[in-house]
Amino acid sequence: MNIRILAAAACSLLVTCAAQAQTSFAGKQVTIGIGSSTGGGLDTYGRLVARHLGKHVPGNPTVVPSNMPGAGGGIVAAYLANKAPTDGTFIGLVFPGIIVDPLLSESLRKNYDPSTFNYMGNAHSETLVCLVRRDAEVKTPADLLTTPSIIGATAAGSTTFDFPTALNSVLGAKMKIVTGYKGSREVTLAVERGEVQGICGVGWSTIKVQYPDVLKSELFARVFAQEDMKGHPQLTAAGVPLMIDLARSESDRKVMEVFYAQNAFARPLILPQAVPAPVVETLRRALDATMKDPELLAEAEKMNIDVIPSTGEQVQDLVARMYRTDAETVERVKKTLGR
Repeated sequence: MNIRILAAAACSLLVTCAAQAQTSFAGKQVTIGIGSSTGGGLDTYGRLVARHLGKHVPGNPTVVPSNMPGAGGGIVAAYLANKAPTDGTFIGLVFPGIIVDPLLSESLRKNYDPSTFNYMGNAHSETLVCLVRRDAEVKTPADLLTTPSIIGATAAGSTTFDFPTALNSVLGAKMKIVTGYKGSREVTLAVERGEVQGICGVGWSTIKVQYPDVLKSELFARVFAQEDMKGHPQLTAAGVPLMIDLARSESDRKVMEVFYAQNAFARPLILPQAVPAPVVETLRRALDATMKDPELLAEAEKMNIDVIPSTGEQVQDLVARMYRTDAETVERVKKTLGR
């Protein structure tokens, strides 16, 4: 009896011992709830991580991707905040707009507050682009300011909606935004069919997967512009311009920077607030190892997608700093989105 008490006391003094006791996933199933339909960029990264994460988590659990589309990923966010298990067996993957939008809306924070989530990490830092049909009247980004165009989108809160909305407000672009599509894949299919003329705020990684020869062939559409601060080297080399170069003032540029900053966490993996710290730590390190896994990187190369990850600590810090944005700047961004 005394031996057992001493052993228990010794174990309690060791953080690693406690962590191991709380973070074993042996015999468990871990679900990655993906806030989009199948086939799009978010889904592509979610399934890629799911195929490799289990071997890096203690106990080697089964990891299952589960699509939970709706509200631009808001269904997943609300589930994380209100219903998800808090033992680390549910991981959310959402569009970055789901993290940004509650900063601009008190009503959204009633459903979930992104500043309270635990961030496991980020599978990819994205460069977003506009893809536009070749037969559209707009031929250069500057044409958006004078020529009406019809752009497809998913829902408010997604980059496919918020980014063109910002361009309309800040630059005076004349894009009509048609919402209601389940995911970016559905929008690009609508572009193929000619229902809409293009899509903006979609990841370059998504476009590369769907249209591997988009920069080489006479595809029905072309990469029209980059919606990013610096741009992707591959696109810049191909002569694809930056949308932010249309900014007419430093004030306009700063507002656009608020939107483009979220590219740094384009594929965030999120845990509920109540997940114990040792479990969060274990899953963060497991994801770090996963994103360096040679098998994952080889698969990503075959899929023609980039893997530019960031750690949970980095994403946590980025979100915390975002939610400390001064009220005046927040109001300017809210006005840009008409909120």
